[in-house]
Amino acid sequence: MKTRITHLSIFIVCVLVAEISFGDEQKSRPNILYIMSDDHTTQAFGVYGSRLASLNPTPHIDQLAREGMRFNEVFCNNSICTPSRASIITGQYRQTNGVLDLSGRIAPERQYLPMEMRKVGYETAIIGKWHLKEEPAAFDYYNVLPGQGRYYDSVTRDASKGTWPDNVVEHQGHSSDVKTDLSLDWLRDRDKSKPFFLMHHFKAPHDMFVNAKRYDSYLEDVEIPEPDNLYDQPGPGFGSASTRGLDDSMVNAIGASVSKRNNQWGLGQRLGIDESIPEPEYTSVVYQTYLKRYLRCVKGVDDNVQRLVDYLKAEGIYNNTLIIYTGDQGFFLGEHDLFDKRWMYEEAMQMPFIVRYLGTFESGSQSDLLINNTDFAPTLIDFAGGQVPDFMQGESFARTLKGERESEWREATYYRYWMHMAHKLGTPAHFGIRTKKYKLIFFYGVDFEDPPRLSYWGSQADIVTPPGWELYDMENDPHEMSNLYEKPDYAEIIAELKNKLKSLREELDETDEDYPHIQKVIDEHWDDLRLG
Repeated sequence: MKTRITHLSIFIVCVLVAEISFGDEQKSRPNILYIMSDDHTTQAFGVYGSRLASLNPTPHIDQLAREGMRFNEVFCNNSICTPSRASIITGQYRQTNGVLDLSGRIAPERQYLPMEMRKVGYETAIIGKWHLKEEPAAFDYYNVLPGQGRYYDSVTRDASKGTWPDNVVEHQGHSSDVKTDLSLDWLRDRDKSKPFFLMHHFKAPHDMFVNAKRYDSYLEDVEIPEPDNLYDQPGPGFGSASTRGLDDSMVNAIGASVSKRNNQWGLGQRLGIDESIPEPEYTSVVYQTYLKRYLRCVKGVDDNVQRLVDYLKAEGIYNNTLIIYTGDQGFFLGEHDLFDKRWMYEEAMQMPFIVRYLGTFESGSQSDLLINNTDFAPTLIDFAGGQVPDFMQGESFARTLKGERESEWREATYYRYWMHMAHKLGTPAHFGIRTKKYKLIFFYGVDFEDPPRLSYWGSQADIVTPPGWELYDMENDPHEMSNLYEKPDYAEIIAELKNKLKSLREELDETDEDYPHIQKVIDEHWDDLRLG
């Protein structure tokens, strides 16, 4: 009898210890606040040191970087909203997750990031822009915009208000303010016995920009610094026959411009600029108007980030919360006389990525690890104590977030833009590879459907652009002003990069076996030595 009681006592003690340990683990596990804006490019921060830094556009986000870590070489693998978000939520590249363009969707059973976070005890939520069509049902809670959503008086679909897609709620006010109100409400009402994982997604500063009224006078009397290459498109060394046409025959059709060069999308007209204004004054007026509207939206994002930070501080959980701030891709702000994104050029491909967490790395740290957006999900899962699924193609850099060194890391990252000449924005379909030093791009210039789709609004996918290559030295030519592909001294480097590109495409299942009309172009032009 004594033995049985002793065994029972030991069993009860073990259970209590296990419960206490699990409870302590839950309490010590960090909260995770993942903040993502739409089209917030590295040029529009103070902390990234661009020409716009003197305007101090992001003082609150910059403070997170000063207390945390700034990542300098983070890249999307497709600079367009839906594919980028699909890679972030799945940890996979396009042909694996099935999202090639804006029509893609991610069903609940493939929303892997929140699924894995829930497995390790996190309460999960997504609030704001979703853009992946299907119900975000893998989250414990969602309150998301249908599609792109409106800047003012938006509607959202709220998990607590019925069945998707009829669970619509109307809101009043500016989108950035409303989404922050919704996140703060969820944070206050959450299950505080669990750590939280909140994806807070701003609509801003996606074009066409509409700022909150209180920012109407912000930068009104300020001259916005211009990029050195605003008036330099096509420029003597930039691009190729693929992006300029043979003998520059397509400079008025490729690459949507700030200037009158290729204004089929009508940027100046949409901004209400008098098109009778002569060049180059016209370009300057369009640029100043465009940038001020953009930066006013950025200002609203930055102020609302501070509202979230203030809540964390007031609750006493600021130092136990991993805060990430990023964008879903980069964005052109007049560089190369371009606006929008899509291109593999640095302004569109590079993503801001700032992390703030107490005690794991030195404040004000920087990382030059070559990261892409398929790495986000594995990193968050790993950091939270979960097991990264084998089907995720990205890599975890959680060791870096914990102040340690990665044992090994990639030497190159892959990029592909599929939407050939869509939306009157004049971007040819292309893919390429980015290493620490070089960027090699192949423009194959045809739509992925054969015959090409003309269903997208403003699609010009029936325009065939010349195939060809571009090579840039990112260390010595960070603004990509000089295409080196035809330089004889780079033949060996090009051959090496092509081999890496081919291997990476095969490794990631990103080949064109299912697109024979594209593969035909690749086969015919893979070994081209000249640009046309």
